[in-house]
Amino acid sequence: MEEEWLKLVKGERDEQRLAGLLLVTKFCKAEDQSSVRRVYDALGPHFLYRLLRTAMASGGGGLNDNRNAYLSLSITLLAAFCRVPDIASSEDMLFHIPLVLEVISTRSVLSVLEECYEFLYLVSAASESGFARFFESGGIKMLASQMRSLQDVIVAALARQFAVLHNSLKFEALHLLNAILSSKDSSQLRDAFRLLPQDSWSPNIRIGIMAILQNRVAPAERLQALILAESMVSMYGEDWLIGQVSTNDALDPAPADMCLLLVLEQSRVEIAVLLNELAYLKYEAPLDTSATAEAIFLKRHNVADAYSLVERIIKLISNVEGNDGNLLDEGTLTKLIHQLNETIAVVLEYLEDAKEHGQKKGDDLLASVRIIGSYLAEAPVACKEKVQDLLGYMLSLEGEDEQRPFYAVCFLLPMLSQITMEIEGCKALASCKGLEAVLDCFSKLVGSHAFLVEDNGCIFMACDTIMNLLLKKDKVQIMLDVSAIVDLLKALAHWSENTDEMSSMMMASSICTLIFDYTSEEALLNCPDFDYRTLSSLYLLIARCLASSEQDTKAYMDLSEIVSSGFSRWAHRYPHIRDAVKN
Repeated sequence: MEEEWLKLVKGERDEQRLAGLLLVTKFCKAEDQSSVRRVYDALGPHFLYRLLRTAMASGGGGLNDNRNAYLSLSITLLAAFCRVPDIASSEDMLFHIPLVLEVISTRSVLSVLEECYEFLYLVSAASESGFARFFESGGIKMLASQMRSLQDVIVAALARQFAVLHNSLKFEALHLLNAILSSKDSSQLRDAFRLLPQDSWSPNIRIGIMAILQNRVAPAERLQALILAESMVSMYGEDWLIGQVSTNDALDPAPADMCLLLVLEQSRVEIAVLLNELAYLKYEAPLDTSATAEAIFLKRHNVADAYSLVERIIKLISNVEGNDGNLLDEGTLTKLIHQLNETIAVVLEYLEDAKEHGQKKGDDLLASVRIIGSYLAEAPVACKEKVQDLLGYMLSLEGEDEQRPFYAVCFLLPMLSQITMEIEGCKALASCKGLEAVLDCFSKLVGSHAFLVEDNGCIFMACDTIMNLLLKKDKVQIMLDVSAIVDLLKALAHWSENTDEMSSMMMASSICTLIFDYTSEEALLNCPDFDYRTLSSLYLLIARCLASSEQDTKAYMDLSEIVSSGFSRWAHRYPHIRDAVKN
């Protein structure tokens, strides 16, 4: 029978070849790659291209039926041939990508579309050239534009297979999902996914991830499952990690918090492994080799995904009181906090190692400070001794694109604003010269070259930290040099000139009042980088706050008291401020 197929496929006339191909699609098994290869070699690539072009040509009457048949046949054959990896990676198959994308954009027959997507997946996954051609041909944009109508074709079907399969195809589905969701150009796709009903595919993704994380699979596949979880959480929020598996999807429904616990546990393990490997590559492996550089880049990328998941879980815990239905019970919270403590301890060890090796610059170090800051914002006394030992070092770290520390300080401000409410915390920050770092950060946040921040949160936490130390100056030795005072006062003046919010003006006025304790009008005007215009702006700020309405005074009673009592202490050293107050 096979010889008869091949004779027809090798025929001189197109009619013979078509007849042979029809037999091939009926009797040739897809898994029989040797037979598929022989048919492909006998047919040659040019005939398939002509067949596809003929099928796509416009026309009317009875010709449409033939063209639809030719189209279905050609797409079926393309998908079948590409199940052989070396055919899928060939230049001949790459040549068909634009045509198949055109078929998707103009046809709605489900069976044809499914095989079009199979062809595109097989070709783009077979080689880097295949994916590059897919991208260059507008494949990502086309998928995004089609996504709403492809719910049953791609997303729901693939997610379902990811949930129910228990063989190697499960991992293929995992890799495909990650290829779709983790692409650098996936923003359009993610926007389209958000419009789909979550119950059409999202629960199946959760089931598949749980199955991988709680079974013995290769570490690489566990990491891929975490990357997929991070993509889902990025789209739907951290609450996605909590969800009861429907009895329709599982004979033995899993607890609602199982996915959350599994993801955090595996993230902790991955972070420990990845940071250990990253430390080896940075400090012990041969330097200046392309292999080492590539490995470091990959490890940093994977660490970032694991960090992101842990930070999302920290956010989930911080909002637990607002969760409807109290989805996290006390037992679950205890487990989560235990895992988080272990995770943060590992990250602190990584930073300690970096400190010993004199490292102060790197996005991996900055990301490590960020995750530590996220957790310490909720648990400021966690890993207390280690945090205090590394506090000065963490405040000095820079990202790859930074010239001076800034973001590391921002990440730690929530914790700093809390620990400095106590004398011990103030001493810890003062002893490592952390106040200078906070002052510099504050100046960048509100100064004339202000950094873009999401909200005023960082500014007010920096203010709280500064005020906490200044208010305890009698119990904590704080040394402020002239340049630090001048820079801070200039930043306060700029901030007050560019805001109408009473809360900002009261905060700026309070800090200015406390700083005026350290100097005098004469001393400030003798500073080369300070002028009377700046001082006059600060005088007007303080005068406005002193003259604020009774209602404003009640709203900011503590700050108002700081300003009024400070004015009575040092007004004699600032003779021109009385003119501002009188006016």
